[in-house]
Formats: sequence, structure tokens, C-alpha cells
Amino acid sequence: MASPYPASRASSFLTPPQSIVYDPMSLTAFRLAISDRVDDLNLAVARSKAGAWFKLDDGETPGRRLGSAFTTELRAGATTFAAMAYIISVNAAIISDTGGPCVCPGTAADPICITDVDYAACKEIVRRDLITTTAAVSCLSSFLMGLLANLPVGLAPGLGLNAYFTYSVVGFHGSGKITYREALAAVFLEGWIFLFLSIFGIRLWLARVIPRSLTLAVGAGIGLFISLIGLSPNGLGVVGGSYTDLLGLGGCRPQYQDPTHPEYCLSHVLQSPQMWIGIFLGGILTVIMMMYRVRGAIILGILFVSICSWPRKSAVTLFPYTPSGDSAFNFFKTVVGFHKLEKIGNIADYNYGNGQVWVALITFLYVDLFDTTGTLYAMAKFSGVVDPVTKDFERSTVAYCVDAFSISMGSLMGTSPVTAFIESATGISDGGKTGITAISTSFWFFIAIFFAPIFASIPSYATGGALVICGSLMIKNVAEINWRYIGDAVPAFLTLIIIPFTYNIAYGLIAGILSFCLINGTALLLSSISRGGVVPAGYYTDREEWSYPAGGLVPLWLRKIARGDRKFWIDDLEDRTANPESYLTERQSTAIEPQPVMEKRHSDSADETHEKDSAKNITSAHGIHAV
Repeated sequence: MASPYPASRASSFLTPPQSIVYDPMSLTAFRLAISDRVDDLNLAVARSKAGAWFKLDDGETPGRRLGSAFTTELRAGATTFAAMAYIISVNAAIISDTGGPCVCPGTAADPICITDVDYAACKEIVRRDLITTTAAVSCLSSFLMGLLANLPVGLAPGLGLNAYFTYSVVGFHGSGKITYREALAAVFLEGWIFLFLSIFGIRLWLARVIPRSLTLAVGAGIGLFISLIGLSPNGLGVVGGSYTDLLGLGGCRPQYQDPTHPEYCLSHVLQSPQMWIGIFLGGILTVIMMMYRVRGAIILGILFVSICSWPRKSAVTLFPYTPSGDSAFNFFKTVVGFHKLEKIGNIADYNYGNGQVWVALITFLYVDLFDTTGTLYAMAKFSGVVDPVTKDFERSTVAYCVDAFSISMGSLMGTSPVTAFIESATGISDGGKTGITAISTSFWFFIAIFFAPIFASIPSYATGGALVICGSLMIKNVAEINWRYIGDAVPAFLTLIIIPFTYNIAYGLIAGILSFCLINGTALLLSSISRGGVVPAGYYTDREEWSYPAGGLVPLWLRKIARGDRKFWIDDLEDRTANPESYLTERQSTAIEPQPVMEKRHSDSADETHEKDSAKNITSAHGIHAV
């Protein structure tokens, strides 16, 4: 961009002034000059080999991501990180509730080591390990997604999946049916199964088989699930146990808790200062910032509560004057430092002879199948890379393979399945269009690895509000469920409520699928026997249609090999936009019908149109109006 100002003036503003004079024209010229430098940098990167790989817009080459620019991608990556950064502390807080590999001796009075000091110290080390793990696996997976799949999508251990891993599979303090190490083995195998499913296109096909209402209900049910966790003693503490009802109010001070069951309040509920600061700063203030579209509002809310909890003499301090508080405060004071994995690195127990491991594996496969597949597709569509013809997106197979590989690598570092994050939409909204956005996000996660003492000092009441807010964002799927037809509504509703009520995603999925098959299978059987004479109300007008997924089971790259396409690794959309003429020629040469027949068909169609237009003109001339 050429500067509208004379060369003498354009160069003079770079010289430090002798006296401070606020000249608006000089400031404008300075901004224009900076803009010119940025434009030059963006154009130089776009014309480089890296720019060609990431399809940065250079204004000349077809097939590039229109409007993409290098500096914009960097900024969008930072925005995505700001929206995702809360997962570092939240994931560590949730998965550490399993106790990791820590051994609980258990007693008759304390069977799951709630008051055991040694177990609590081991659990704190596991939480610090998980902070390093979460940042590291998010860095690796986001980098690979950006580099190989060229999508502006960040990856990290998924919310909901980590809650299922903790409270449904391993159980609080290891009280579940399989151990933490066996659960990691299930996640590891899940990743490799996903890799196979991704390569052969089965993963995307399976996701399209399940009725849409059930898929939407799963996401909404997980939202309720993580919201309940955010309100529980592992979050804000608003909700606790009750000896008369299933749930009751919590938020009492320690002296009013049941000594044997600290999650039960005997009296003085809703009087904890930690709970209230979490509600107002981590919840209400965060929502207000989100209303005004403040980028990174969730992480800012967590940061505000955390800063208030760090002074030791505060009523809401995270570091009381106790042995455990002293240890945590000494670690916090180091601020910057690399915390190597002490308890959870490569400790999976590959005990596949345990049937419960396979139950957990199947549930992980099902839940993660819809979570990642749906999120990846939504983000790809949002960024404008979905093929309008095939309804697929560029390098979809590579994207799913990266996700699968990241799941297995995450298990080796001790965390639950990795998935694409819907918060990537913030970076896309900020201009992210290519994989450089994801690479920029991975850079910030890499920096976070060396600030483990800070992220380890984020209290649970700081992240509880974030969990509730994320749950409220996930519940919006309910609006898209088909409530008009009871055959779709009841299975979806059962899925929705059983997930949070049982603290188990698998039970909700099973209830939804079985009820859907029983209800709609019965209606289909009666309709077939009566030859359409006995059908439910709204069967033809309100029922959500289900059919065999279009496109078949064979993936695109295999179909391209079958038709002799030597560029089978390139998506149709990439090939069509980059080489439109050669693509059209190749399509015409591989067409089943000869070209003359197609030309004749077009000619006939044109003749028919001309005849219809002529008839229309004749009837209009005689004053006859066709209905």
C-alpha cells in the first residue's frame, strides 16, 4: 500500500521529535506506515513455500483461503488460547479426583481416603503432573492439527470426557470398577481404533447413523453433567450431599461440615466466602464480560478469583497455615519452572483381560466419536472449508487421524481423551482461517508448560463458575431436538436427564438408544403389519426422518484410487479450487455417460424450456393465466 503522504513526511515521523507535539497527521502516517510493513510481511509469507502449504491468500493463486493473513492468524491463535486456557487447571482439578496411581489404604471410618493426609499429598503431586500434561498434550495436538490438517482448530483434553473418565470409570479416589492405570490403557487403545476408523472413513459414517435428536441430547446432557460438577464440592460447593434428599445445599464453613463426609453440611449453608467469591467473580463477572464480547472472559474470571485466593491472610486463601498449605505455597512461590511428571508418565496398565476395561473403551469410543466429529465439522464449516457438494471438509481424514493419534499420546501422559475444542470458534471469529492459527495456539500452550506453579495454584472454586458457564453453552443443543414428535422427544429426554442424575454418560447413551429402538421399532412394526393403516400421530408430519447415510462407507481417497486418480491424497475441494480446468477435464473423462449424450440432454432441456416459454407467451397473449 502506497502512503498518501510525501516521502519527506513519511520518513520524518520515524525520527524522535525534539519536543513532544501531538500531531494527529503524524500519528495517522505512523499507523499507515506500520500497516504497510504488516502488509508487506503478510504478502511475503503468503508467497513463500510455507504460505503455499497453509494456503495463505496472496491475491493471485486460486485455491487459497480468501482473506487469510499471517499476522491475523497469529492473533487468532492467541485468542483461541485465551478461550481454551482454563482447561489447564480445570482438567487437572477433575482428573486428580481419581487419585491417579496413589494408593488409598482405606479404613472403616474413611474407606476412600477423604481425610487421609498422605493420600492428599500424593493427590496434589498428581494434580501438578496433570497441569504439565494438559499443557503439553494440548501443545502437541494443536500443532499437528495446524501443520498437517491446516485447520484453525485447537485440541485439548475434553470437558465431559474427563468427567466421565474420573467419576464414571475410575471413580472418586479410585472407587470405580477399574483403576486409573487401566483406564489409561482403554484410552490408549481407543486412539488406535480411532486411527483405523479415520483412515477408512468409518468414523464419520458411524457418526451419521445415530438419530440427530439423540446426538444433540448427548451434548446437552454432558453440559448438565459438567455444570453439576461445577456446583459440587469439587467446584463452587453450592450443592452438596444430603441425608434426607439426594442433593442439598452446601457452601458451609469447615467447622460445620460432617467430619466423616466433608461434602455434607450439617448447618450454616451458603456461608463459605470461597463459594461467594467464586460465584461473583468467577461466574457473574465472567458472564458480564462474555455479554460484552471480552476475549478470554472465562480465563479472566478464573484469574480474578485465583489472584484473590493467593494472599495467605485472606479469608478466601488457598494457602492456609497448615502443612499442606505451606507445601502448596512454597511451590507457588517458584512461579516459573518446569514440573516433570512424577506419578503419571507412561504408567498405563494394559490389562485387557478385564471386561470392565472394554466397557469403558466402548463408551469412550461412542462419546468421543460424536464429540470430536461434530466439533471438527462445525469448526470446519465455520471457517469456510466445507465442500458444498460432498459436505466434507478439506483434509478431513488427516484431521481425524491427528485427533486419534493425540488421544493415544495423551493417555501415555496420563490424561483423558483429547478432542477438538468448540472455543476454537473465538479464534476463527477473530480472523483465523488456516492451520497457522492452531500452531500459534500450540505456542502459547508450550509457554504455559513452564508456568506450572501458577496453574497449579488455581483453586477449584475459581474453575467451578467456568464449568457452569460451559455447561450453559452446551445445553443450547436442546433447542434443536425434535420435541414435536414424542417418539424422538422421549429418548432424547431420557438421555438428557440420566447423564447428570447417574453421573454416567454411558447410562444416558444406553437409555436413549434402547428407548429409541423400542418406541420407534414398535411403531414401524405396527405400520408395516397394517400397511400404513396404524401409525402414531404426527408420524408423517413431525417425525424426524432417519435414513441410511448418503455417500456410502468407502472413504473419498479409496474412491479416487478406484477411478485411477493419482492425486488420491488431495481432497476434491482442494483439487477443484487449485486446478479448476484440469479438474473439469478429469471429471469429464471419467464420466460414465459420453459427453455427446450429455450435450444432447442439455440441448433437449433447452428446447423444452423454449417451448414452455413460447406456450407461456401464447397463453399470456390470450389473457389465460396458468395456475
